[in-house]
Amino acid sequence: MEWLQLDLQFFAGEKTERATPKKRQDARKKGQVLKSQDVTSAIVLLSVFLFLLIGAGSMRDRILSFFKQTFSKYMLMDSLSIEVAIQIYKDVVVEMAYVLLPIMGIAVIAGVAGNFLQFGLLFTTEPLKFDLTKLDPIKGLKRIISVRSIIELLKSILKISLIGSVTTAILWMNIDEVLSLSFKSAGATLRTIAKLTVLMGIAASTVLLIIAILDYLYQKFDYEKNLKMSKQDIKDEYKNSEGDPLIKSKIKQRQREMAMRRMMQEVPHADVVITNPTHYAIALKYDDETMDAPQVIAKGTDLIAQKIKLIAKENNVVMVENRPLARAMYDQVEIGKHIPDEFFKAVAEVLAYVYRIKQKV
Repeated sequence: MEWLQLDLQFFAGEKTERATPKKRQDARKKGQVLKSQDVTSAIVLLSVFLFLLIGAGSMRDRILSFFKQTFSKYMLMDSLSIEVAIQIYKDVVVEMAYVLLPIMGIAVIAGVAGNFLQFGLLFTTEPLKFDLTKLDPIKGLKRIISVRSIIELLKSILKISLIGSVTTAILWMNIDEVLSLSFKSAGATLRTIAKLTVLMGIAASTVLLIIAILDYLYQKFDYEKNLKMSKQDIKDEYKNSEGDPLIKSKIKQRQREMAMRRMMQEVPHADVVITNPTHYAIALKYDDETMDAPQVIAKGTDLIAQKIKLIAKENNVVMVENRPLARAMYDQVEIGKHIPDEFFKAVAEVLAYVYRIKQKV
């Protein structure tokens, strides 16, 4: 029997269930999201090299213009003052900004887009919090010697091998141009090198993007695996979010007891208690100066009805037996509500009878 209990506890603690939406939301708040760094890197590299393929001509013109201005203007100055040096520095910075800022802007936009495509918009400071457990050497050694680190090593070897193979293949296909560089002019040499560099960059980025897609699928599998929950985890989450059912039932019971006490405190103020006579009891109160219609201040069946009648008897409240009226009002009128129009005639007859009895007394 003990072995059976241990087995049940083991299976209850085994993480076999998919993560609940709340678990996913909590993990996201902590910065734990589905992400492959290779996807972002591949998108950034591919975007930059595609931009170079399209905008290399204008960048070349800017750089040539800068050098022409340098050799034709700055190098031929007779004197150099502090003001002139500052102006030259400003001109150089502006020219370099025209060349470099578009590339940097494309890289930033591509990086943001790569992350946004993977996990959407997210801002959290949770990963930046200082955590002493991260300095634990034993846990650090476990992270180094783990299945994940081995997979990352194999992935790095695969990236280096494939990217190296692709770039080598491009150089081999253009080997004639590479060998003839020594016979070309400086401008032609730079154009050839630029063309081959962009081709190799686009090819390497494409290969990296393919690897990144495969890595993203692996990261998704690993992310879902780490988020899995046990049946006990789901039960605990439900208790924490919805409240312990035992505690909720006790709260509801306490609320019912308080409502019952308040109701019983109103019975002595009733004008009449209409009974079934044994199963139903309805306590009515009417004040012609403040009420438009009689009000039900207490009602109940069986034991509650007997208690209402007992309190009414102790406080000399008149009790009238009217089975159809008691049953109908119990079903249709809530405590604290005025009686509907269809009960006016029957209740008026009962109240008239009560007032006659009180006048005789």
